[in-house]
Amino acid sequence: MDGTSLTPEQEKLNALRQILPEAFSEGKIDWEKLKATLGEDINFSNERYVLNWAGKSEAFKVLQTPTTKTLIPAKDESLNFDETENIFIEGENLEVLKVLQKSYFGKVKMIYIDPPYNTGNDSFIYPDKFSESKADYEKRVGDKDEEGYMTKDGMFKKNSKENGQYHSNWLNMMMPRLYLAKNLLRQDGVIFVSIDDNEVHNLRLLMNEVFGEDNFISQFIWEKRITRENRKVVSTRHDYIICYSKDSNNTERILGILPMDVDAISRYKNPDNDPRGDWTSVPAIAQAGHGTKSQFYTLKTPSGRSVDPPSGSCWRYTQTKMNEAIADNRIWFGNDGNGVPRIKKFLNEGQQGLTPETIWWAKEVGTNDTAKRELTRLFDGIAVFETPKPSSLVKRILQLSQTQNQISLDFFSGTSPLPEAINDLNKEDGGNRKYVCVQLPELTEEKSEAYKAGYKTIAEIGKERIRRAGKKMEEEIKEEIKKLESEIKKLQGELPTEETKAEIENLKNKIAQLKSQDLGFKVLKLEDSNFKQWQQIEGKDAGTLAELAEQMKLFVDPVSESATIENMVYELLLKSGKNLNSTVLQAHGFHTINNRELVLMLEKATQEIIDTVIASKPKKVIALDKLFKGNDQLKTNTVLQMKDAGIEFKTI
Repeated sequence: MDGTSLTPEQEKLNALRQILPEAFSEGKIDWEKLKATLGEDINFSNERYVLNWAGKSEAFKVLQTPTTKTLIPAKDESLNFDETENIFIEGENLEVLKVLQKSYFGKVKMIYIDPPYNTGNDSFIYPDKFSESKADYEKRVGDKDEEGYMTKDGMFKKNSKENGQYHSNWLNMMMPRLYLAKNLLRQDGVIFVSIDDNEVHNLRLLMNEVFGEDNFISQFIWEKRITRENRKVVSTRHDYIICYSKDSNNTERILGILPMDVDAISRYKNPDNDPRGDWTSVPAIAQAGHGTKSQFYTLKTPSGRSVDPPSGSCWRYTQTKMNEAIADNRIWFGNDGNGVPRIKKFLNEGQQGLTPETIWWAKEVGTNDTAKRELTRLFDGIAVFETPKPSSLVKRILQLSQTQNQISLDFFSGTSPLPEAINDLNKEDGGNRKYVCVQLPELTEEKSEAYKAGYKTIAEIGKERIRRAGKKMEEEIKEEIKKLESEIKKLQGELPTEETKAEIENLKNKIAQLKSQDLGFKVLKLEDSNFKQWQQIEGKDAGTLAELAEQMKLFVDPVSESATIENMVYELLLKSGKNLNSTVLQAHGFHTINNRELVLMLEKATQEIIDTVIASKPKKVIALDKLFKGNDQLKTNTVLQMKDAGIEFKTI
């Protein structure tokens, strides 16, 4: 409703839409489709199978434009900053993904994201006009209010369904982020994306384009609610989680198997008192097309009955291997010894688990309501978010992606369920999983419970959720350690057999693992570079030597006025390809990164300091050029000394 009357043109368009809806795209007539529908002059200008949309070429330009932004540490908002290897980054995720390219290229095992679903009420960052320059974009996403919070009007554009480029805007937002995310995945890495019916069709096509359709794994269906919506035409009870691999040919099994649940374990029995323990049986036949001549034969049961494989089938084993299995009591012929043979599969042999299925039921992984209650309990009864994802759902994703000691990434972090899921799984199986979460400091609505409770941004909710969930986990670990110590004490009072000694050692190892669990996180924030970027003087063409000299005066000192030594360390660390968990030591007037991989000279340059640096034998040294101001001889000698020592030396 825009208050304007219906024009004759609009009336005709509405009538045409009723008859030929397929000729419309994003509310406008697609003339090529209309001609093709009418069977007239069918001549598509780009006749190939391709996903195309308004602004796609501009989205590629956004993708390919490098960033000058950096990440600066926020230690006061962190938990155990110096020891933890978990990362929470506050900032616009497109820029953050660009900042991470060099340091985290090919290092992430699993990515899970829950992006805007494009329901018509979503607000997200996208260029509202495709001519928007990089400078305009950066200005818009950098707009802040008096308190330093990014302004909602400056950052977000509501993508209403009345918008003429409704789907295109969403694709322009998603495409560059997915390409950058793919770069960060390991070759055996996987990505999971939550979505609903609004964009699932476009997301599949976009993921095919970015990851390749051969790397599609599955489109999981998640039962997100168990109640019926009575006021809807159709009650929607599910969302989708689309999964792609980085390289489906890189590993034998892209996804792992799920742990055995109570129902699965209950199917293992031991009716024949086999000394190898409980077992279940699986068919002894296979498809005929997969067999060789040696797998087609008549089998005799213990009671003497002849059994042939059914039509179109063969035996799974060759006759020789089958006879060996029968002799080893690994073939079950039923209680009477006269049944169709089946292979015994023992519970304690090999890796037992469940093959994942495409439908994820609420009773297994939780619902939106489960997640809301989870958050409400953590935040003392305050409902800080309406549609969160349950940590149990993310835990399922972690299990399938076979993370054990690797990095997982979520760059639409929201309320940050990933850290809680990782902590829970690490406690359960002794893993050492780490995470990188990225969340925009998106303002909460002033009428929301979160805002009233003091959480002005979703990023603040995410950080507080990690703190509270970590504290809860810490209390659980203390209780578990007490129980284990009690068991050890009890065993120490028994006879010191080899069995009890081994059990005591096992319990001690469990305690050590629990004590070493990393529940902290580093907070870093996206900010402008600590070093001045060359830019045109406003109103000047810099066409004369005088104007060029004026420009150069501004950059005699490349360090910006707001820069700090610590912030420069983290920027140079990232831009040198070192990750955010690099070891940083300061001594003798310089910073050493990762045991002499890199040395940063940012405060002072003397011959004594340079001699000390060279003696430490680093691979590379970066120094501020201004440290040598007025002492060209020292700089020249330093360059020569570094070269003689085989050290890469660079000044900025």
